[in-house]
Amino acid sequence: MDSAFVGHVHALRLALTDPRFDACAVTGAFAVQAGARGALDKAAARAAADGEAAGPYADRLAAAVEAAGTTVQRPELGTLVAAVPAGPAERDAASAAVAAVDDEAVRLRTAVKSRDGFFTTFCISPYSRYIARWCARRGLTPNQVTTASLITALIAAGCAATGERWGYVAAGVLLLVSFVLDCTDGQLARYSLQYSTMGAWLDATFDRAKEYSFYAGLALGAARNGDDVWALAVGSMILMTCRHVVDFSFNEANHDATANTSPTAALSDRLDSVGWTVWIRRMIILPIGERWAMIAVLTAFTTPRIVFYALLIGCAFGALYTTAGRVLRSVTRKATRTDRAAQALADLADSGPLAELQARLLRGRSGSFGSVYVAALGTLVMIAGAVFLPFGDPRSIAVAVIYVMAAGLAVAAPLRGALDWLIPPLFRAAEYGTVLALAVKADVPGALPAAFGLIAAVAYHHYDTVYRIRGGTGAPPHWLVRTIGGHEGRVLLITALAAVLATREADFPVALTVMAVFVALVVLVESIRFWVSSGAPAVHDEGEPA
Repeated sequence: MDSAFVGHVHALRLALTDPRFDACAVTGAFAVQAGARGALDKAAARAAADGEAAGPYADRLAAAVEAAGTTVQRPELGTLVAAVPAGPAERDAASAAVAAVDDEAVRLRTAVKSRDGFFTTFCISPYSRYIARWCARRGLTPNQVTTASLITALIAAGCAATGERWGYVAAGVLLLVSFVLDCTDGQLARYSLQYSTMGAWLDATFDRAKEYSFYAGLALGAARNGDDVWALAVGSMILMTCRHVVDFSFNEANHDATANTSPTAALSDRLDSVGWTVWIRRMIILPIGERWAMIAVLTAFTTPRIVFYALLIGCAFGALYTTAGRVLRSVTRKATRTDRAAQALADLADSGPLAELQARLLRGRSGSFGSVYVAALGTLVMIAGAVFLPFGDPRSIAVAVIYVMAAGLAVAAPLRGALDWLIPPLFRAAEYGTVLALAVKADVPGALPAAFGLIAAVAYHHYDTVYRIRGGTGAPPHWLVRTIGGHEGRVLLITALAAVLATREADFPVALTVMAVFVALVVLVESIRFWVSSGAPAVHDEGEPA
């Protein structure tokens, strides 16, 4: 740090204390983590050999480290000041600029994400940022707040499971409290720059754990009153997960695409210039803030069945709206998809050994143009077979074999087609839909709750895959995917189990439960090992530029 530095304390925090980057700098200050220490030593040696040179020493070191190939993060300072004045006049001007800006106010503002939903932006963040500051001043960590949010949501689910009106009211209130804490943990991380690998894992997984646990609580509460809504709970979880996979797949497919333009994208940019349309378009897709607020209010004043009907209708509309827009963008733009994007889609497809074997045999004999259509056809055939064939019908195994063959053919060529990002959500719909259809057709106690558990375990694996790819560390190891069978292997196994147990339907929930426990154990052990290791990325959403 240059001894002549003039600037805000928070500018120095951003440059010197952010643990996510190996090297970080602002004017007059430069810091490295262990990963860039070797590059710093070499830069310092060259600087000593060069003797006196123009510019602050910290800036010259940062430039030398960056020139040697190490990325140097330079945070956006906005109104914050970081300068090394060359003389008294410049020092006075810099000091005046520092005095004109309250860096604590900037710190609070930048703790809030720049892009969020209407409910979160206007109903939660105006006060949750102050809760984050209160937590920071008392030494609380984002992980502790995240855990408190999970515990609160689980208590809310327990209240909903009572089936009593007081329980539903308490559940609605506690769910909102949990969401406030959920916003607070990220704001606390950004306010105090407390990023960690464990925090990334907790933040990436607990939201789904909280929401899906609440679904289960509502289903248990309804069952106490003689209303079986487990199928609606499972359907809501499936729809939510498939919708998220659409988001993840599209973003990964176009993360670094070249010539990434289309008429629909231009129209969206024009609409963004009209402020109220931005909020309308964010609200109608029912993001987490609006969704949890709706769930909380409806839980308190209506019944679980109404809650699930509203969820299914609202999320289905949001999914159709976003998917239709992305399909239009994909077919109207001329973009070249990179190898990285194609690999990300292949990882998100979650293909197991059966699909891999076919892809290896077919590689070079099929074009990527038809991959998405093959996947769509296989998905339709599988779901139709699960829905329309009697439970345990041996023909369902033949249908599953067709699905396995379609799954292998779909990923035989690199996924560079305009619509190939639809392949992962299609596979998710096929697998989850098959489990739901078979559990409904089994028509025995415990089948739907067991299906809920199995889908939750598999969905965790899929979310874990997404966040590993987002962190730049790649998908889970191949042995993990092979061990749990891949999507096509699980579909074939579940279908075969239904056929074998056709005359003993009461054993089908046991089979689903055993599968759920096995998948959950394998996936959770590997996931925890990865996310608490030093090699896992510290991923958090950014706030606004300072």
